Amino acid sequence: MTEILVLIDHAEGAVKKPTYELLTLARRLGEPSAVFIGPKDKASEATEKVKKYGAEKVYVVDDSEIKGYLVAPKAEVLQQLVEKASPAAVLIPSSFEGKEIAGRLAIKIESGLITDAVDVEEGPVTTQSVFAGNYTVTAKVTKGTPVITVKPNSATPEEVEGAAAVEEFAATISDVAKGAKVVASQPRKSTGRPELTDAAIVVSGGRGTGGEFGPIEEFADALGAAVGASRAAVDSGWIPHSFQIGQTGKTVSPQLYIANGISGAIQHRAGMQTSKTIVAVNKDEEAPIFELVDFGVVGDLHKVLPAATEQVNERKG
Repeated sequence: MTEILVLIDHAEGAVKKPTYELLTLARRLGEPSAVFIGPKDKASEATEKVKKYGAEKVYVVDDSEIKGYLVAPKAEVLQQLVEKASPAAVLIPSSFEGKEIAGRLAIKIESGLITDAVDVEEGPVTTQSVFAGNYTVTAKVTKGTPVITVKPNSATPEEVEGAAAVEEFAATISDVAKGAKVVASQPRKSTGRPELTDAAIVVSGGRGTGGEFGPIEEFADALGAAVGASRAAVDSGWIPHSFQIGQTGKTVSPQLYIANGISGAIQHRAGMQTSKTIVAVNKDEEAPIFELVDFGVVGDLHKVLPAATEQVNERKG
């Protein structure tokens, strides 16, 4: 059966949900082979995780030689694996790092590249949302081994036991790839909430919050959701830029997106309109956001959200 390479997205061996989604998509195309680039002592933990989602083989690459460098060494690892395994496609999570790895890899193997796919079918044929979300297109790589990055929450992970046969792979990393190294880093302060781009549920606030994000955060915590914001809220200094969703912020595609006090300008819509279900709360019944939503609530978010939070907490209890 045709081999499909899937790059494992992990933090020190703790496999992240987008990997399981990629393995699920990879099974539509052929036989998934996961690629673990990380500490050797964490490989068994990652292998057990991906085995449950159909990985038939796991390539383990010890990162002791390349840890701390930027993405170039990982692109070289994948290049050498492609040359060895001759896969039918390479699937990579559509994170900032993942897209840079994919771009470098595509150049190295002289192949076509598709980024930010929201679906992948046999072919492989991808579905993308393009031109600020105004069009949905299907696309296919016509040269070389397809390199495809897939947005988080594009597929529902399906558990299927795989063989997960481990094969250690020693890549040769060039000096050129080691041209940039991180010499210091500072961990991001934990909020206890999911990462915005990976979250299954996102609750966002805009100009209509008046700078009061308390109701947004409380409702998000009740749902186990991430908190986002529109550009207007960020530009007003109410919340850091790292929370911004939109054309000049982050792009999200959760199962549920709840926009509160957000008008629905095209800049914001470009970053969230591929969400599976969209709900909006806004006092203005003529707000453009209502053209996009599955469910709309015309009302004051400062009254609607506390009531909704209370109901959610009661039902959880």
